[in-house]
Order: sequence, then structure tokens, then C-alpha cells
Amino acid sequence: MGIKRVAQVIGIKPDKIDEYERIHREVWPGVLDAISRHNIRNYSIFRDGDRLLSYFEYVGIDYEADMAAIAADPTTREWWTHTDPMQVPDADRQPGEWWKVIPEVFHTD
Repeated sequence: MGIKRVAQVIGIKPDKIDEYERIHREVWPGVLDAISRHNIRNYSIFRDGDRLLSYFEYVGIDYEADMAAIAADPTTREWWTHTDPMQVPDADRQPGEWWKVIPEVFHTD
């Protein structure tokens, strides 16, 4: 399998922007380890006003299993207890999504 590029969007509560950016300057090592162990590379989060865009590249062979393993990781789950209350999911996201996955319409290397 080649690289799977994933882009996602979510809202952020305006009064939580500073805190969200602060904690992301010091992401917990266990969270970074889970991301790496489960084949996520080149992970970025961008902010435009009260909207966040994440982008990452998946280099593994079983995306669903790796995403489930990250979601089950105790350190990641604890991290999400801090970040999730700051976020505002899109109403039109797919069932089971927190961040709305957005389709890729163009790519070039």
C-alpha cells in the first residue's frame, strides 16, 4: 500500500484557541509515540479563525486497525479529555467521525 493522505476539519471554541495552541506546543510524548507506532507521519494541524485543519500521511497496511489502536491507547484517550471539549465537530460529519474527513481533489509530488 502507498501513502494515504488524510485531511480533516473541525471547529474550535473561540475562547479555547489560546489553550489549544498552548497544549499543542507541548504534546505529551505518549501521544506522539502512539501516532508514530500506528503509522502516522507528517502530521500537522493548522488554524484559520475558529476552524482547524489536520493533515497526515498514513504509511501502514491496515488503516482502520491502526486508527482503532490509537483510539484505544490510554494516553491518547486522556489527551482527548483535554482537547475534545475545546472542539466543535461539524454537523455533517460521517457517523463515527469526530473530525470531518474531507476529500482530496488534487495532489502532485
